[in-house]
Amino acid sequence: MKRNLTLAALVLVLAACGPSEAELRAAAEAAAAQKEQAAAELARQYDDALAARKWEMARIHGAALLAQYPDTQAAAQVQATFDETKAKAEAQREQERLSSLWNYARVAVGKGEQRSAMIYSKQPVDVDGSGPRTVQLVFRDHPQWGRSAYLVLQAGDFAKACYGSCSVTVAADGAAPKKMSANRPKTDEAIAMFIDNDKALWKLVRKSKAIEVEFQTRDVGPCKVVFEVGGLDGKQMPGWD
Repeated sequence: MKRNLTLAALVLVLAACGPSEAELRAAAEAAAAQKEQAAAELARQYDDALAARKWEMARIHGAALLAQYPDTQAAAQVQATFDETKAKAEAQREQERLSSLWNYARVAVGKGEQRSAMIYSKQPVDVDGSGPRTVQLVFRDHPQWGRSAYLVLQAGDFAKACYGSCSVTVAADGAAPKKMSANRPKTDEAIAMFIDNDKALWKLVRKSKAIEVEFQTRDVGPCKVVFEVGGLDGKQMPGWD
């Protein structure tokens, strides 16, 4: 009996040493407030990124907020626009990828300057039976020779008929293909074939995401290549637009 009383007294003492219900409530409220504060900070960063049109940064902040503090008021506010933000971030990443496919060059020529915009085909193609290689599309502005657009091969050659005059077939974003006249200069400096109407090709590229070009080769007949052209920066070629 005495032992039982002792145990009961010990339980009462231990209970008295623990936090009260009010203290537990206060601690819970403090934790909730801290969570809301942290969520609000992420929401602020999300809104700042949206205002700056930095969609990928906004997506990162929004995803972190929704993952860490899903039951907060800030999360509810961000959720309302998050799907749109994700779509814009994806589009931004794609545009940056397309832009990275182009290379630009500026070279002093005499008293002037040559400017070029160049892109390689999406996939390599076998133009002479020796194996697949990429094809290059080039827009060039030369101080003496003027503007031009041409294809460049790394091996093989274009069809012999193109040394006089031939044509290439160009299709933009899956639309009906169009014929464009072309010619292969009689030179060994580069395996290049000029598209005669460089202005029309430039305009087509500027409004397209991808173009498919079919041309005739000397060794394997017709070949097709795709250029993902949607990232062309017109400012790099003044006067072309």
